[in-house]
Amino acid sequence: MQLVRIGEFEQEKPAVLIDGRYLDVSAHVQDYNEAFFAADGLTKLANIVASTDLPKIKSPERIGSCVARPSKIICVGLNYADHARETGAEIPTEPILFFKSTTALSGPFDPVVIPKGSTKTDWEVELAIVIGKKAQYVSEKEAYDYVAGYCLHNDYSEREYQLERGGNWSKGKGCDTFAPLGPVLVTKDEIKDVHNLSMWLDVNGKRFQTSNTDQLIFNVPQVVSYISQFMTLLPGDVISTGTPHGVGLGFKPPIYLQPGDVVTLGMDGLGEQKQTAVAYSL
Repeated sequence: MQLVRIGEFEQEKPAVLIDGRYLDVSAHVQDYNEAFFAADGLTKLANIVASTDLPKIKSPERIGSCVARPSKIICVGLNYADHARETGAEIPTEPILFFKSTTALSGPFDPVVIPKGSTKTDWEVELAIVIGKKAQYVSEKEAYDYVAGYCLHNDYSEREYQLERGGNWSKGKGCDTFAPLGPVLVTKDEIKDVHNLSMWLDVNGKRFQTSNTDQLIFNVPQVVSYISQFMTLLPGDVISTGTPHGVGLGFKPPIYLQPGDVVTLGMDGLGEQKQTAVAYSL
C-alpha cells in the first residue's frame, strides 16, 4: 500500500493512493501515528481497502508529511563513502547518529524556510525507514520485522549551525520545514529491493545528486538493529539513512540555497518532492 496524508498543516487526514487515485480512509483511521502502527494498523487498513468502497479525493490541495509527528526522527550521518570523502570526513566504522526535531516535519511540496540569518542552508536526498512496532535490542536478522515501510526524505541542513556553532549536529538539522517526508509511505512489501533504489536531486533544474541505495555503508537491517541497541524505537518513528555525494557543502566554493531556488528530488518507487526556498519572515 501507499499511505498519504492530505489537508492543511496539522489538519491532515489519512488516505491511500491506489492506481493514481486518492481514497479517503479517515472514517476508519484517525491518523498514521504511533497508535495506528502499534495496533497493527497496516493489516487492518489493508482489509479495509480490500473490502470497502472508499470515497475518492478528486484533487488534493496539499499533501502533508506521510506520517504524523513521530516520537523521534533519527538520522544516520556519513552513510555513503563518497559523501564522507566530499566533506573531508573519515568513513565511519559505526553508524553516526543525530536527531532532527519533530517540528521540522513538513509536506513534500511545502516551501523550505531558510532560517533567520542563515547563509548555509543545504540539501540531502535520503531514504527514510518508518518503524512498524516497538523495537528493543533487535538483531539484524529480525530487523525487517520491525519495518513498516519507506519514504523519501530531504534532510535539509544549516551547515553553520551544524558545524561551526559547537555542540552536535542536531541544531543544524532541526529547523522548521527541514524534514519533508513523502509524498507517500510505501509499505515494505511493495519495495522489491530496498538496497537497489536509484535517487536524485536537482536545484533549479541542475542535477547535483545521483546515487543508489546499494551504496549505503550501513544498510537497513544494520541501522535498525544498531539504533535499537541504544534506544527504544516506537511505532511510527522515522530513521533517515544518509545522503550520497553532491551536497552544497562539498563544492569548492560551497553552494547554498537562496530564496527562490527550487529543489526537486526523487527515488525509485517512493515518488518525488519539490520545495521552493523562501526567506524566514514573521
